Amino acid sequence: QVQLVESGGGLVQSGGSLRLACAASGNFFRLFAMGWYRQVPGKERDLVANISMGGIVDYSDDVKSRFTISRDNAANTIYLQMNSLKPEDTAVYYCHARVALTNRQPIRDAWGQGTQVTVSS
Repeated sequence: QVQLVESGGGLVQSGGSLRLACAASGNFFRLFAMGWYRQVPGKERDLVANISMGGIVDYSDDVKSRFTISRDNAANTIYLQMNSLKPEDTAVYYCHARVALTNRQPIRDAWGQGTQVTVSS
């Protein structure tokens, strides 16, 4: 089993910054791509940013130039630096990983419990 534990959410004023972290722990063979999604009530969970094992990144259009995703493979941790936050960034942010539990099992999806980010105007 793999556990993804997010931290760093909270309340911030518009224009402020927050840094989210997601640490993977437990028994697994290898982590592949990892990323951040966000969801507001009544809407689908949307991709915010993704990072491959090799550090290739991808962002949704509405966070490009404001958010930066990074990864520490040795610590099995990813980060999301969020700058110039806007009220519309308010959501629950979920960590996601593509993970192989053993070298014989297929790659599967793993999700964290989510962390609330609230941006006040």
